[in-house]
Amino acid sequence: MTTSATTATATTATATTATTATPPPPHAAALRTDEPRPRFRDLAAAEWIKIRSLRSLPIAYGTTALAVLAFNLGTAYDTYSHWTARTAADRARFVEDGIPLQHAFNANAALVLMLALGAIGAFAVVGEYSTGTIRTTFAAVPARGPVMAAKAVVLGALTTVYGLLLAAASFAGTQAILGARDAGVGLDHPGALRVLLASALLAPVSALAGFALGALIRHTATTMIATVTVLLFLSIALTDGRYWSALLGHTLPYQAWLRLAEPRYVPPEFGWSQGGAWTVYGVWGAVAAAVAVLAVRRRDQ
Repeated sequence: MTTSATTATATTATATTATTATPPPPHAAALRTDEPRPRFRDLAAAEWIKIRSLRSLPIAYGTTALAVLAFNLGTAYDTYSHWTARTAADRARFVEDGIPLQHAFNANAALVLMLALGAIGAFAVVGEYSTGTIRTTFAAVPARGPVMAAKAVVLGALTTVYGLLLAAASFAGTQAILGARDAGVGLDHPGALRVLLASALLAPVSALAGFALGALIRHTATTMIATVTVLLFLSIALTDGRYWSALLGHTLPYQAWLRLAEPRYVPPEFGWSQGGAWTVYGVWGAVAAAVAVLAVRRRDQ
């Protein structure tokens, strides 16, 4: 009787020890629910690493900067080289009419910046969908909304810095060229800071617009066509000649830039204010980020 009890006890102890010593299954860690959720700054850091790892982005940013500076500096140099062909009255009114600020960032440069940054913003999300890496991202972080919000924040911050540097370089370069003819202005000139900021912020607004379209469409070619249509063709098609056309046109980023960058604004029949143009910038940025976040929450990958 005593021997049987002793044997049973030993067997139980051995089984307990074996059970205790048995390692958990390999997928046990994946089944845990007490793992801390990734912080937003961790998601933003991961997106920043993704951006830095893309070798094509520096080329895209660099090419865009060269094109924008070529338009602006080229226009300023053309004025410099043909300065003596102007009449004395034209030279006297050059600064008063705000021409130096028009040279600081002209319409052609603004269009190049919009289209290029819109494409870059679209590629920030479409690129992951086309390669399938977005599945890995959402598998690592199932909360899709914060992932897209982190993408939008990093993209917006990067393109804002880029736009500021590019606008500042353009302003400094064009005014240095014109300054050789005593026709340049400084940042303290009325309207100069507004033109610089409006041109700089056109970069993140365009990038976020492309980003939102990419999150909605998710196909490279269709997204690029939609980006060009929204940022460029609609702005050209909608003019100030009719009330509804002017009203719709005033909701677009390019026309908002035109309003802010015009040094001597003469209100047309359906004019609008600088405050309205700044509001368009802010609404486009905020709505674009919100659309991108909601798009991934309501659709499968």
